[in-house]
Amino acid sequence: MASKALIRTRRTPPATLGPLLTAARERTGLSRRRASVAAGMNRHYLSAVEAGTRTPSRVAAERLADVLQLTDQERAQLYAAAVGDAGLSHPARPRAATHAGNP
Repeated sequence: MASKALIRTRRTPPATLGPLLTAARERTGLSRRRASVAAGMNRHYLSAVEAGTRTPSRVAAERLADVLQLTDQERAQLYAAAVGDAGLSHPARPRAATHAGNP
């Protein structure tokens, strides 16, 4: 018997998250393209997170926090909004140990 697909409800991030990330990206002097490359994500995904139409996964949030050099308070806001069961953080997704040339 085939397992049933998990259907999740799309989560909407807090309205303040997008502007926070945009301001942090601009503060670091990074274009959306450069920030997304540095964080290992698609530029369109970062654009959607900044626009408030996508909620970042926990892994994506951690990458963005590092690339955008977020303060502790900004990190806390981003991590509170992040989801642990989607995208790069989805439990069924193979771990990222194989990327960047790691075995």
